[in-house]
Amino acid sequence: MTDLLLATTNPGKQREFARLLAGLPGRIVTPAEVGVAMEVEEPFDTYEQNATVKADAYCRASGLLTLADDSGIEVAALDWGPGVQTAHFGEHDGHDSQRLVNAAGDNPDRRARMVCVLALAIPNADGEPRIELFRGVMEGSLADAPRGSAGFGYDPVFLLPSGVTTAELPEGEKDQLSHRGRAAAAARPRLEELLTARS
Repeated sequence: MTDLLLATTNPGKQREFARLLAGLPGRIVTPAEVGVAMEVEEPFDTYEQNATVKADAYCRASGLLTLADDSGIEVAALDWGPGVQTAHFGEHDGHDSQRLVNAAGDNPDRRARMVCVLALAIPNADGEPRIELFRGVMEGSLADAPRGSAGFGYDPVFLLPSGVTTAELPEGEKDQLSHRGRAAAAARPRLEELLTARS
């Protein structure tokens, strides 16, 4: 059976992608499961570049078909930031969701979106992985305060048009609507093709 490596050590992302990619003709594995321990810098200004460098590094280290993501929340009140800097936005105090709400203040423009770019690194005989990109976007707004206990990251403050946050949704509903869910759905036909061909 062919393995697909998820190039992330984030437990929340690992669980979410395991659900999103369930049923593929292959085994989904994490870096720890294949003995790859590494940190990859994500110094670029676009999700595409950051996802690419991560997928490429893990693919070279493991020799496996590899899927990496870079994702973020973009808020109109913060000039559509933090964007690609989302992972670092609340890292100092750990209260990411509340810090984001505080940063937006009482700005009446609450528009927000979550963006995910998946980079698929395909091993080649010449040692240079080939990269294919897939994108998913979820539109919504920034809540006035965190709500809900499901999900992770900024789910408690991402408000959907229906009036609930993504942290208040059952996993199955969130997966159909989320930025990562949409990116994974876009990537699934290609993943099925590659995993079937390699099995």
